[in-house]
Amino acid sequence: MTYSRLNPSLLNYFHIFILLFAGTFFVQYSQAADSDPTNSVDFTRDIRPLLSNTCFKCHGPDEQTRSADLRLDTHEGATADLRGYRAIVAGDPDSSEAMRRILSDDPDLMMPPPDSGRELSGQQKEQFANWISSGANYEQHWSFKPIKSPPVPASENGADGNSIHPIDAFIRRRLESLQLTPSQKASPSTLIRRVSLDLIGLPPKAEDAKDYISSESPEKYLELVDRLLASPHYGEKWGRHWLDQARYADSNGYTVDSPRSIWLYRDWVINAFNDDMPFDEFTLQQLAGDLLPNPTPEQLIATGFHRNTLVNQEGGSDKEQFRNEAVVDRTNTTGAVWLGLTVGCAQCHTHKYDPLTHTEYYRLFAFFNHTQDVNSISPQLQVPSDQQREQLAELNEKFRSATAAVKARKQQLDSTISEPISTESIWTAITPENSTSAGGAILTVLPDGSVLASGTNPNSEEYTVTFTSPLAQISAIKLETLIDPSLPKQGPGRASNGNFVLHEVDLKTTEQIAQWVDATADHSQNQFPIKNAIDGNLKTGWAINVTKGNMNMNREAIIYCQPLKSNADKQEFQLTLTMANPQYSIGRFRLLISAADHQLLGLPDPELTRLTQIQTSLEADQKKLIQSIPTTMIMSELKIPRESHRLIRGDFLRKAEPVTPGTPDFLPGINSRQNSESPLMTRLDLARWLTQKDNPLTARVTVNRIWMQLFGRGLVETENDFGLQSTPPTHPELLDWLASEFMTSGWSVKHLIRLIVTSKTYQQASEAREDAFRVDPLNKYLARQSRIRLDAELIRDAGLTVSDLLTERIGGPSVYPPQPDGVYTFTQVNSSWPTSKGEDRYRRGMYTFFKRSAPHPLLSTFDTPSFNTTCTRRDRSNTPLQSLTVANDPAFFEMAQSLGRRISTAPGTWDERLQYAFLICFSRKATNSELNRINTYFDSQEKVFDQDQKLRATIIGQRDDGKPVTSEQAAWVMVARVLINLDEFITRQ
Repeated sequence: MTYSRLNPSLLNYFHIFILLFAGTFFVQYSQAADSDPTNSVDFTRDIRPLLSNTCFKCHGPDEQTRSADLRLDTHEGATADLRGYRAIVAGDPDSSEAMRRILSDDPDLMMPPPDSGRELSGQQKEQFANWISSGANYEQHWSFKPIKSPPVPASENGADGNSIHPIDAFIRRRLESLQLTPSQKASPSTLIRRVSLDLIGLPPKAEDAKDYISSESPEKYLELVDRLLASPHYGEKWGRHWLDQARYADSNGYTVDSPRSIWLYRDWVINAFNDDMPFDEFTLQQLAGDLLPNPTPEQLIATGFHRNTLVNQEGGSDKEQFRNEAVVDRTNTTGAVWLGLTVGCAQCHTHKYDPLTHTEYYRLFAFFNHTQDVNSISPQLQVPSDQQREQLAELNEKFRSATAAVKARKQQLDSTISEPISTESIWTAITPENSTSAGGAILTVLPDGSVLASGTNPNSEEYTVTFTSPLAQISAIKLETLIDPSLPKQGPGRASNGNFVLHEVDLKTTEQIAQWVDATADHSQNQFPIKNAIDGNLKTGWAINVTKGNMNMNREAIIYCQPLKSNADKQEFQLTLTMANPQYSIGRFRLLISAADHQLLGLPDPELTRLTQIQTSLEADQKKLIQSIPTTMIMSELKIPRESHRLIRGDFLRKAEPVTPGTPDFLPGINSRQNSESPLMTRLDLARWLTQKDNPLTARVTVNRIWMQLFGRGLVETENDFGLQSTPPTHPELLDWLASEFMTSGWSVKHLIRLIVTSKTYQQASEAREDAFRVDPLNKYLARQSRIRLDAELIRDAGLTVSDLLTERIGGPSVYPPQPDGVYTFTQVNSSWPTSKGEDRYRRGMYTFFKRSAPHPLLSTFDTPSFNTTCTRRDRSNTPLQSLTVANDPAFFEMAQSLGRRISTAPGTWDERLQYAFLICFSRKATNSELNRINTYFDSQEKVFDQDQKLRATIIGQRDDGKPVTSEQAAWVMVARVLINLDEFITRQ
């Protein structure tokens, strides 16, 4: 039966039948606009979704997979003459081949084909026919139309006499068309907790909640909103959402997944939100901060947005392959985050649904194909703090001065070199006047002036030799260790093999102590150099063993010092040799002294050595300080751009024709160039294009995601797809009004958020209503607020806040809060997890070190993605593991312990303490029913702890004052554990 043979009266009957028995199906379409639903066919609402869902896969933009050369996504393609027939003949359904195929029951002709798994309903077929009859008009997709600020719906003043908030005017007009009314305003306790969690990600403090509840008013609420927007924690909360889109992580990804340093980018995001950086500037700095004239360190840090890509460090991997994958990720992420489009679908072929060609994809790709990073963590930027910058400048100045002093001393020495003199005239042998052994050995002075040890060989020894110096000064001593037949193996030491270990040498007069400068020896045992004998450390020393050959021979060491002056002729000196190794004393030795200049001795000049040591020490301090300065990964452009190509099927090895950077033709072009003389556009041009006032997507997409965070669902539910497959906006005029307001406000995110949260729509109660549920079960039209489960990081933050453990410091390196053992068991690299101590143990969840291959279990349990790719919306699941985590995880139990102590030490009666606990956790009072149930539970727990002191101590932990733990205190910990584990605690009402 052809369409022309259908009886019009039957059609009307059929229409009524469908409306009665398939009404639910039409909700998506008939309620897609702000205006009253009608039975007229609307292309955007009714026809484009039909074509997109059932036709575009085979008859859409992609020429490679297009069937029968038929293109139905454009008016020109749908009405073209194809070998004597036209798919659509405007105004004539009977002559339209598409209509004939849709109505056919012949498997070889019917469309969609039986094997496609898709089928049109009778209502859809009728709508399609009516659309053709009305002229088959193709309208531009709603998200590709220019943004125009629609007039705010006219409405009477509210009950308080004030003008209705613009957002409320749009929402109420839609609700009125559905014969619904808004819900009442949420209770003050719900409202302060809601707006606190939404704006700063933390529950309100008990005193703030109490103050607000006692005097709640419109003015008080506005003051609260402004205070929260000004809080430094605001940047943490909203920065966390952006970091999801930036796919921020602290590791490189893939199987090696080694750590990376990029936390400075995270802190830049937090600061940008706190400073309310205009979103167009926020966009520009992240995509192209390095291309700005004389970029600041902050603008370079901002480019970390696109350095959050994965880095493959596996051996044998193809660097070009993974560099290409990083560029693909940057392209897809930019399209998803700013344009809300699935541009990645065009990587291998022209997009199946949206008007984005394969070539246009690689023109976007070309913007990011000219950066320096080749699958590595370079380039990086060092970013010293103000204190580090000052310290480095001070060290640099000292190092320059020390270097100049060394150079000057060398020049001085070079100009005063004298003729060398004979060894005999340099050294003067001395004969000891007195020699003693602290260990009880017998020291005998032999005729040649040497000293021989005999008798007891103690575990530790100290020889003291007194002598008179005939010299005016002593600049060096020579210590000769000599062999002797009386010693083991002939010595020169008293060890069984003839070795010795000399730990320290000291030389002094009654008024002076020698300052040793350096030491040399004709031989030193490995790891026992002569310099060990003057380092002041009794655990190190000089020894003379050898790896091969004969050890037992005469050895000598020269030790020089800052010249030790004689105050009178024949000054008396005292030399001490300390040997701490058991029975490793020197057996025979002789002492010589010299007053010669160190150059004549063939030894380094002591002043030059001192200056060189200062220089070396300063250089070491410089290196240590530089290593402590944090680095962050940044973008940097190649001086000579790479040539970009369209890649066949997305294969980096199959290059097709060259392409240059450019934007899709279906969107407005770039209005102005960074450098109009340059043949290639840059990332700076792209960044500016994204926030051009005539770009229809960026403002809509951004506004929609902010709305989604505050209501749980965007005005466009498919917040990641504003293309032809998207769901239509529930309130299209409101979306455009907000987008326009966002741009005209100077792209102020704080202004937009304040605008939304001060609306009555936002302030509604979230309790479900039967009348609204029947009409709008998913609450798309906002007859009430939505209950939203907190993100993983915020659940941890809430627990730390109520337990009074939270460290509120903003920014800094990532930390390592406690996590269970064995997390890295199944990763390729069994990384360490250095659990943080002190304040770092209690930092906000967003500062937890994020390892892509094995995130912290709390994050994974509560649906935090791995951030291998951009995440524009987190999933929310509901699993038993979540409850078990909050109840039993050691970190949460530690929070319960602290909260329990906080409650038990609060003043007042038992009831007052419990009310205080509810105020802390839920910003409200406990009901009588709750009081009774917790009282029963408390009593049961207290009885258990009365009978088990060991369990009591385990539950609450050791008291700081050392006093015994009471059963009451332990029972409060169990109550605290219950409160933290309630659904209300992890839910934003």
